[in-house]
Amino acid sequence: MLQRSPTLAPFQHQNFRTLWSATLISNLGGLVQAVGAGWLMTTITDSKSMVALVQGATTLPIMLFSLASGALADNFDRRRIMLTAQVIMMLASVVLAVVAVQGLLTPWLMLGITFVIGCGTALHNPSWQASMGDMVPREDLAAAVTLNAMGFNLMRSVGPAIGGIIVATAGAAAAFILNAVSYVALIVALLRWKPAYAVSKLPRESFGRAVAAGLRYIAMSPNLLTVMLRSFLFGLAAVAILALLPLVASELLVGGALTYGSLLGSFGIGAIGGGLLNSSLRERLSNETIVRLASLGFAASCVLLAFSREVWLSHLLLLPVGACWVLALSLFNVTVQLSTPRWVVGRALSLYQTATFGGMAAGSWLWGAVADVHGASLALVGSGVVLVLAAVVGLWFRLPEFSSLNLNPLDQFREPELRLDLKARSGPIMIMVDFRIAQEDVPAFLTAMADRRRIRIRDGARQWVLLRDLENPEIWTESYHVPTWVEYVRHNQRRTHADAEVTQRLLKLHRGPESPRVHRMIERQTVPLQDDMPLKETPEIH
Repeated sequence: MLQRSPTLAPFQHQNFRTLWSATLISNLGGLVQAVGAGWLMTTITDSKSMVALVQGATTLPIMLFSLASGALADNFDRRRIMLTAQVIMMLASVVLAVVAVQGLLTPWLMLGITFVIGCGTALHNPSWQASMGDMVPREDLAAAVTLNAMGFNLMRSVGPAIGGIIVATAGAAAAFILNAVSYVALIVALLRWKPAYAVSKLPRESFGRAVAAGLRYIAMSPNLLTVMLRSFLFGLAAVAILALLPLVASELLVGGALTYGSLLGSFGIGAIGGGLLNSSLRERLSNETIVRLASLGFAASCVLLAFSREVWLSHLLLLPVGACWVLALSLFNVTVQLSTPRWVVGRALSLYQTATFGGMAAGSWLWGAVADVHGASLALVGSGVVLVLAAVVGLWFRLPEFSSLNLNPLDQFREPELRLDLKARSGPIMIMVDFRIAQEDVPAFLTAMADRRRIRIRDGARQWVLLRDLENPEIWTESYHVPTWVEYVRHNQRRTHADAEVTQRLLKLHRGPESPRVHRMIERQTVPLQDDMPLKETPEIH
């Protein structure tokens, strides 16, 4: 089992402390801006769908661009990517503030600028989440993710209230100005941070291949697919609270911007409580139980909020909503990080965020449309029903426990001494591995080979097949292709300590006098008139 660290353990690491603190300030500005945008939209349009789409304009870019951002996070300097994202968001916030001050803001212009800010968030998030493993050791990773969520929700407990006061007293433009200034602290902290990234001897993957590798890894990882399905369903239903809260404040509670901000504050306080309970709950309950309870608790609060007309009761109901929100989403995030090796963690997190925020973007539109036709109360009840269904789905797609597997690189592969003068891009390369397997060991061999096939394809192999000799049935040959020699080397460097267990099972079943024979061959689709692959020159010995 993975050792569980206390919730505050990551604060022992200075880089984490500094960046976490700077992120608090940035989050505060973002939440103040969200209050200003959400409330201002209720004053410049009568469309409930447009109000709900303020939340959708923030989440949609994360769904659309996270995979590309994840590929960048795994192949480029994450610190520089985050700096670029922060500058983009700061400039967009400045434009929003200027337009608002000039009184030129329209509903569609606000959604457009909010979308650009969301694009910056989409670029920033995979690198930021993947950087947790660069700041803290593996045993502190779960606590670091929880503290991340707690930090955001700490600001959510005070930021919306501050935003409500600012909007009520100085207008939405003042909220936008504060947000533009709030990016400075994190930009300075990132400029000072000097992470020690591992240096790869291999050339950087092309963007297209990096994206394809991320998709392939997720497709061959059943546990990650389960997490993404569950996070999509949770995001689809749970976002109704955030998307419709301006309508809850203005229509159901007949309040103003201050009421809206204080409601968001209650949500944030509840989320802090959920973060503090996270570690102790994980020690007592399975991941699946926590997610089911979070979904059902969220559902019950949604339904009760739909019928509440008392300000104090609505604030009280938002406390468990915030707790359930952070319990579920932080658990999804940690499961992805602990189930993924470092070479692809940015892409895995980006696909997880694509699923989660894709659900949120779709939910923002769905519940806004329902509210337009049937009212906010019925939309909240509908989201509660979907959350119950999301909990029931766990009967068939159970959330995995945190992986205790060692996903660090095995680092045992050494390039063989080749006689042919290959270049890095020479290929395609065909690999064949010969095994001698006794008939009584065939069932165990096929079971191990099924795992081997998944690992091979997950790490970049193509056209994988298993062959059996018709004249000598004890001889089995594993065969697969890779596009180039450098991709073959990259494929082997992706092997983890956990993958080595499958190799050991196969070696124990092999009955040959020597280790399984590995054939590495370069393919030729046509027959050249002369040898286009000369032998390497052998140095003379004097």
